Amino acid sequence: MATLIVTPFTPREGTGRGLRTIGVARALARTDDVEIAYIEFDGSRPSATLRSERRLSLRKLEASRGPSRAAVYARARMAGIPRGFARGISRELMTGAEVGGRFERVVADGPIAAAALLLLARSRRVVYNAHNLESGFRSGLSTGQRDYGDPERLQAFERKIMTGASETWLPTFRDMREAATVAPGATLRYVPNVVDVRAISPVPPSGAGRVLFLADFSYEPNRNAARLLVHDVMPRLWKINPAARLALVGRSPEFSDDVDRRIEVLGFVEDLDGQYAMSDCAVVPLLEGGGSPLKLIEALAYGLPVVATPLAASGLEAAKAGIHYVEADGPGPLAESLASVLGGDGAEIGPRGRELVEAEYSIEALASLLARSNESPR
Repeated sequence: MATLIVTPFTPREGTGRGLRTIGVARALARTDDVEIAYIEFDGSRPSATLRSERRLSLRKLEASRGPSRAAVYARARMAGIPRGFARGISRELMTGAEVGGRFERVVADGPIAAAALLLLARSRRVVYNAHNLESGFRSGLSTGQRDYGDPERLQAFERKIMTGASETWLPTFRDMREAATVAPGATLRYVPNVVDVRAISPVPPSGAGRVLFLADFSYEPNRNAARLLVHDVMPRLWKINPAARLALVGRSPEFSDDVDRRIEVLGFVEDLDGQYAMSDCAVVPLLEGGGSPLKLIEALAYGLPVVATPLAASGLEAAKAGIHYVEADGPGPLAESLASVLGGDGAEIGPRGRELVEAEYSIEALASLLARSNESPR
């Protein structure tokens, strides 16, 4: 089957959004001829891993500006598309799938692309690749809500794109259950977030007493999680282990040089392998947000022990607390669990986490799942 993926962002690493797009595209390319039509975003270039896929090609779309873009925006708003999504729609994105019918399947990557291709869905098979259930994901965020409307309007928009698509792909079973309530009758399929496990070599704990939190800190739940670590968790951990260190790695960290010297605020780095190799464990202390955090899957793939909150791990239903990761909720339990892991407890958890990701959250596992065409969507 020939598959076209239409996305309003450059498919690249660095964000959970980009990693999902790359994972889905590479899994499809195991059995399909795949083309990604994308709008160049932030001047960034597509991931080199996509160019390594023999059956995958890339086509850049040039987004229009000025009156043409304004007219598309106005039409989208009149159609009930929330401001935050309507801003990303361009005429080129809308026509990106008009390629002479040579693709048997068109995948709209995310809500902006799905909204742009709503009309196309009436005559072509359009799959909506959802990165989250937007109405559930955004309900807990405190900023920027006016861009997406009140919960009822956001649900109405989401219902429209899910019922208009031939299928909606969702990253967690929790999202599947909630989507069935938001859009009764929509065809839903479980398509989890995945990472390239074969490209990740597991590392042993470094023995340096270093805790790693790797995230995109432009995302509000990650910023709040970092504040929790810096202000509430680490002071408690230092009472148990004064030599413990915390590394915050990822774009847009908000902390300045006046934090405790045992906290490294590194920002974006190219060498993730090196960051994991210098660490003893990873932590994913999310208290809000949705989906399955790709950085949690990635951390498990490196084979280090991972300490995660129940919310962070709730999107990975195959993962079991105490077997594949250490679960802790709140500043005190997080500090105690980190102290225990840094002290050498639970050494077997890291390798078991790696085994889980290989079996359930790898590109190969997703390719196998998508290839089961004889199974009906849920």
